[in-house]
Amino acid sequence: MRGDYKWEEGYVSGAVYYFNTDLIKLLTDVYTLASYTNPLHPDIFPGVCKMEAEVVRMTANLFHGGPSSCGTMTTGGTESILMACKAYRDYARSEWGIKHPEIILPTTSHPAFDKAGLYFGIRITHTPVDPVHYKADINAMRRAIGRNTILLVGSTPNFPYGTMDDIEEIAALGRQYNIPVHVDACLGGFLVIFMEQAGYKLPPFDFSVPGVTSISADTHKYGFAPKGSSVILYSEPKYRHHQFCVTTDWPGGVYGSPTVNGSRAGGIIAACWATMVSFGLNGYVDATKKIVETTKRIDKRLREIDGLFIFGSPATSVIAIGSKVFHIYRLSDALTTRGWNLNPLQYPEGPCSKLVDHYQPSHSQIDPVPSLLTTINPLTPSWSDSVPSLLTTTSPLTPSRSDSVPSLLTTTSPLTPSQTLIHLCVTYMHTMNGVADRFIADVEEEVALIMKDPGKEVDGKLAMYGMAQKIPDRSIVGDFTRFFLDSMYYTPANQ
Repeated sequence: MRGDYKWEEGYVSGAVYYFNTDLIKLLTDVYTLASYTNPLHPDIFPGVCKMEAEVVRMTANLFHGGPSSCGTMTTGGTESILMACKAYRDYARSEWGIKHPEIILPTTSHPAFDKAGLYFGIRITHTPVDPVHYKADINAMRRAIGRNTILLVGSTPNFPYGTMDDIEEIAALGRQYNIPVHVDACLGGFLVIFMEQAGYKLPPFDFSVPGVTSISADTHKYGFAPKGSSVILYSEPKYRHHQFCVTTDWPGGVYGSPTVNGSRAGGIIAACWATMVSFGLNGYVDATKKIVETTKRIDKRLREIDGLFIFGSPATSVIAIGSKVFHIYRLSDALTTRGWNLNPLQYPEGPCSKLVDHYQPSHSQIDPVPSLLTTINPLTPSWSDSVPSLLTTTSPLTPSRSDSVPSLLTTTSPLTPSQTLIHLCVTYMHTMNGVADRFIADVEEEVALIMKDPGKEVDGKLAMYGMAQKIPDRSIVGDFTRFFLDSMYYTPANQ
């Protein structure tokens, strides 16, 4: 069930946000009682439906929602974002007659919005962030607004840098042009809502800001609930109505579904409810204080290390680390050998403003998959070692790319130090005694070694990762990513 990293001892960035045997026992007991329940049948399982309604109401109250605020639970942040985008697409079509919808958001916004574009036929326009504070460039967002714009998006905080977009300015833009505004608080939502009570001042970011019409927040991150739980909130029911799917003429009866799934796991809903009630306001405030304090302490110590710098000012729990003198992936690789698992990132300033239309794969992009899968066996520990040879020996993906793929892979150099970064997402495990100090000490020791030869290139798998980021035709990188996802489902039966 587990890999090589000791996540329960704080060696992992993000992923698992809280671990406590007492909480695990509580969740196991609750899930056992509700494992068979399904809110699709409210007459049979009214209790779990009441629990979902209370999770939504508790979360809406924490985000300063008014009496008309509402929402639903979902299976995760991606579904929460998908539901918001679907709701605004249908709302804009119904109320404004928009047939070619467009969403405007910073490059730092979560890829779930791009997924929504692919699923729902929405054009996604990415705008730059400012290169100093790594927040949304409001003027760039303003310039991107057009007659088909149905939504503006800001993050609190964003995933790459942990910085918070200026929600007040984005909301003011939304009010000026009569455009709804979504706040993505999936990552840090259950930190930011408690930070003021924990002693940390933040600019307004929730329904207290006029113009904010929806918020997504993951209960299964800093809400410490089990995986598979999130909440999407709306300021008014008129938006949520367009999230719902209703079929009135089915021979099986009138069918209504609030989210993507019809049947949903009542056990997860009950466990999420139990987690929130168990922690209570004081428990969440205490956890938030510990996590933010630890983040600030690590941030301060890392800024004192010669050769490193921090991107922007971490608002909650994410610290993005870079270097102007050596390739930061070397530090990532060195920390991996010490047991740490950090997130390698790319494009500090964002690649550029871009448009993403809904994706339609061509047959030429699908056909090579079977032959590719026969060349590797991802179930073996050494399968990843075959990636470099795979990239240089696999047949071209399409005839039109047959000449460009080998040259791109053999002549493109890895990203330069200024184009790469890594980040640490601080969790409750990092607040345990000695964990933060151990991380800082390991970073100090490895950076001191790297600084003896700062110009050395990164090698191994991270070099391939950096090289892939330099390939100008991003669709090629996309194809390799799809092949990797295919490989995750590969079994000996595929041979």
